[in-house]
Amino acid sequence: MIRNKRFFVLLAVFVSMSIIMGGCNMGAKESTVAEQYPSKPITIIVPFAAGSSLDILARALEKSAQKHLGQPLVVVNMPGGGATIGMNELAGAKPDGYTIGVVATSAILQPLIGQTRYHYPTALEPLVNVVSSPVVVATLAEKPWKNLSELVSYAKQHPGEIKFGHGGLGTSTHVTGETFAREAGITIKQVPFRGGESESLAALLGGHVQLMFSYNPPVLKEHVKSGTIRILGVAEENRLTIPGFEDVPTFKEQGIDVAFNFWTGIAAPKGMPLAEKARLISGLREMVNDPDFKENMEKLGMSVHYLGPEDFSERWIADNAKLTKVVKETGIAELIASQKN
Repeated sequence: MIRNKRFFVLLAVFVSMSIIMGGCNMGAKESTVAEQYPSKPITIIVPFAAGSSLDILARALEKSAQKHLGQPLVVVNMPGGGATIGMNELAGAKPDGYTIGVVATSAILQPLIGQTRYHYPTALEPLVNVVSSPVVVATLAEKPWKNLSELVSYAKQHPGEIKFGHGGLGTSTHVTGETFAREAGITIKQVPFRGGESESLAALLGGHVQLMFSYNPPVLKEHVKSGTIRILGVAEENRLTIPGFEDVPTFKEQGIDVAFNFWTGIAAPKGMPLAEKARLISGLREMVNDPDFKENMEKLGMSVHYLGPEDFSERWIADNAKLTKVVKETGIAELIASQKN
């Protein structure tokens, strides 16, 4: 009897030690996996076409990825649907740290104005804010209006004649255009483009639209410099400090109470392992704060504004509250629903 009792005691000790050792080995294995991350290239999804501001940002980050992450970034453009095609792909990706995406304020806007496959503010995980994006309104220099007041007067005398191009239904440029029209009391027709600024600019230069709302002033810089395009206003609280745009008055200065501050950052599918997330954020922080990256962004007229995951998440929450109010008060959701139909 005593012999049997000793046998079971020894067996229990053996089993307990096996479990403990197995747990240690599992912990060591998980630690090793985390330390090895990333062990292959990381895909970065851009929900707009090549040449857009989000694409330019992704390719600027791509240059320093090997240095700060130890692996390259592979840029994949997925334009269309007001950025929802690319964001759906991002939100539905495996949360293993090997698929991230460039996101803009449209990640918050789209669920407010219509049904989307994912609720992006909860399906995506904000990692870092990279730049602040001012929205400007541009027109051909040959047009008769030289400022927003003259544009508004013309639009009231010619209702429905003016069309404005933007980056897609529900994007920040579309919402800015619709908010401007409502605040000014005019009727202007919206024309969405899958590729964002590059297609809108081509349409403006070709005379297919009379206005263009853009959150990438540098795309317009050479045309402004050559005298082909005139910037009528900036939808910010303050004037821009971007070289060549310092003298552009804000909407508010011209009697139009419209001011937004949009952002562009990096997000990942919800549920990334904490160790991989920490390593990715560390690498992204170094990339965004890299002097060469900042210099490149400044040359392109983009204002680098780094925020870590906590501060970036707080900005998502604050902007969600603000834009929910804007969408509700202006009736933009109903307007966009009718435009989709």
